[in-house]
Amino acid sequence: MAVLLSTKAATMDWWRRALLAVDPTLTIRLFPDAGDPAEIEAAVVWTAHDMAELRRYPNLKLIVSMGAGVDHLLRPPGPPPGIPVARLVDRMLTTQMGEWVLLNVLRFHRQDLDYRALQAAKRWEELPAPVTAETRIGILGLGELGSHAAGLLTRLGFPVMGWTRRPKAVEGVETYHGADGLAAMAARANILICLLPLTPETRGIVDARLLSLLPKGAFVINGARGGHVVDADLLAALDSGQVAAAALDVFQPEPLPVDHAYWSHPKVVMTPHAASITIPESAAPQVVENLRRARAGEPLMNLVDFSAGY
Repeated sequence: MAVLLSTKAATMDWWRRALLAVDPTLTIRLFPDAGDPAEIEAAVVWTAHDMAELRRYPNLKLIVSMGAGVDHLLRPPGPPPGIPVARLVDRMLTTQMGEWVLLNVLRFHRQDLDYRALQAAKRWEELPAPVTAETRIGILGLGELGSHAAGLLTRLGFPVMGWTRRPKAVEGVETYHGADGLAAMAARANILICLLPLTPETRGIVDARLLSLLPKGAFVINGARGGHVVDADLLAALDSGQVAAAALDVFQPEPLPVDHAYWSHPKVVMTPHAASITIPESAAPQVVENLRRARAGEPLMNLVDFSAGY
């Protein structure tokens, strides 16, 4: 039996080597060279893979996403019925996202864009010092990534709030939930960070209404999915000054078209979906363990809840 890998060509062999380092007995096929469809028992895939194609494999026991998000696997037609889907909960993914969040919170809190503009104008000018304890952070989503980022920020002295769809307690974080809680948190958030899973309920959550509730001159950071943000609404808020600046790592579509306004907007800081990149050596042990469990009929790790969408 074999494992099918499907990701960017540049990283396909990297994944193959990482999996074989954990279990040298594995037979690994690199898509599209799947060989005999009946021999494929697991598929380890990323965003571009066609879910309909996975219906070709009659003995498929497991699908693994190569990242923390799984919205790309749930798009129609979705995975083959009855086949479990696992996502990655990986220490390095969590650490990298925390670093990216900290980078951009501190970029905005310490007025980096303003100082870069002063540098470009060759102006020697000291801006009023920011007060960390008065800069309130609001995080949308308190899962693995959001809770970790919240912990990093609280340790720096920021007052941190967090919003989830259902009630959730996180130590050191003032939590909100539901529609009323979202509005209440947004009204107090000087920096709004989106780390939500993308579901039908969260798509477009960062829209004109939510942005209008933020204190004027707030900042927006999105490291989740491009579908969370209504681009036209964010651009309008940036142009009006309601939002002072935005740091964006994810977009819809990706790659971002070259004529998109984000590329040249002076108040937008962009990275190309690079905030948290899966390192195969870190993720491979989890993938191999889930494959072992699938073969043995044991409970799988980090299964996707299809009813919740993540």
